[in-house]
Amino acid sequence: MKFCSECGHSVALAIPEGDNRPRHVCPQCGTIHYQNPKMVIGTIPVWEHDGQLQVLLCRRAIEPRYGYWTLPAGFMENGETTGEAAARETDEEAGANIELGKLFALLNVAHVHQVHMFYLAALRDLDFHPGEESLEVQLFAERDIPWDELAFPTIRKTLELFFADRVKMREGQQPGYGFHSHDIVRPMIAPREPD
Repeated sequence: MKFCSECGHSVALAIPEGDNRPRHVCPQCGTIHYQNPKMVIGTIPVWEHDGQLQVLLCRRAIEPRYGYWTLPAGFMENGETTGEAAARETDEEAGANIELGKLFALLNVAHVHQVHMFYLAALRDLDFHPGEESLEVQLFAERDIPWDELAFPTIRKTLELFFADRVKMREGQQPGYGFHSHDIVRPMIAPREPD
């Protein structure tokens, strides 16, 4: 940040009185500009038929990670709830009609100032299509997921937790999906051309 959004004066980095970290402060009008983590909200949309479960993934049509696969997700907008953001992003990226379930995963990605949240979701039908930010959308059984072509560590971790819960449910170790909180500490892997 270079200029104050209140008065247009140049800002300076300083620790305000009573605070414990540097903030952008306007020496002209005294406004303290707080910068907080961005919220990335999405879903794990699934289709279950004849005992077979598939997850809907989107192939990214935008950077970063153009051409890589992801769960439908994006930045939360002001004025919406996390559930509304999850449903909107799923519609925008995958054109999917879902029944939103409970919050499944919260992943802290502190090194890029983000928090990622994923809701469970059931597809109401198979009428889905790529949105403007997706090259294609496709259902994948666990064995067919393109693990080496997933866009971000948060997507991999969320899917790993999801399928681990399914195993525990099948084995009678837990009655349903749990809630998972996880810290992602490794940076995004270096870009390469997807297959």
